[in-house]
Amino acid sequence: MPELPEVQTVVDTLQPLIIKQVIADVKIKNEKLIAKPKSNEFKKILRGSSIKKVSRRGKYIMIEFDNEYYLVTHLRMTGRFVYASQGDSGDKYDYIFLKFKNGDELRLGSKRKFTRTYLVKDLQEAGSLTKLGPEPLTAEFTVTRFEKMISSRRGRIKPLLLNQRFLAGLGNIYVDESLYLAQIHPLRTADTLTEREVEKLYRAIRKVLSEGIEQRGTTKWDYVDASGQAGNYQNYLRVYDREGEECRRCGSSLKRIKVGGRSSYFCPDCQQQEE
Repeated sequence: MPELPEVQTVVDTLQPLIIKQVIADVKIKNEKLIAKPKSNEFKKILRGSSIKKVSRRGKYIMIEFDNEYYLVTHLRMTGRFVYASQGDSGDKYDYIFLKFKNGDELRLGSKRKFTRTYLVKDLQEAGSLTKLGPEPLTAEFTVTRFEKMISSRRGRIKPLLLNQRFLAGLGNIYVDESLYLAQIHPLRTADTLTEREVEKLYRAIRKVLSEGIEQRGTTKWDYVDASGQAGNYQNYLRVYDREGEECRRCGSSLKRIKVGGRSSYFCPDCQQQEE
């Protein structure tokens, strides 16, 4: 599933391509991807509208139009936005086509059809968008704020970091990478973390997310940006999907366990389960 760096990369790729573009027509091959409204209303609202802004909130992509509507999309497992020039061949998994006046298209595809998009005026109607926790790369997300957020928590740290209502944008890859950098075991509970460990985790989260954006995301499976290019951060992962390989810090064999039903990669020596 695309996480914060991948979604931000898609947004950054889309911005110079679609801002001020006017939608001439809309084609829908699979209505399942549209959470609301109905397809006929979806087409009617978008036709003739112009794109004002593209932004991100957590793992959601938000496209704002001049008619005060927002197209809010959660790519989920295999979703992708791709900008296609006039005449470019399509992909069989592309299901929604926003056709621009210049003949180009913005295509929304989803191999497994889990992607959901909302066309709304009120952002509270766009899934869980307005229920997300703070953005981890903003100036408002300080170490002091993070300490306060953690102070009342008692559950395991990995599921907590995956909880989008607690902190927006993190997924399995970047949580594992953050916990490794901070030298915290994924089974540790939040209440056992020292003040120093919380600070290390805060800095690790911001570091790996920034690295991910700099490398234009992680492509382990289907992810590509809006120009169809794969990310590069998979070449820099320290622990994720490296079970049995050597820890680059201590040389130990990296392990994989299940935490909350999710595969979790860690170093058993660098990331001790107990304090």
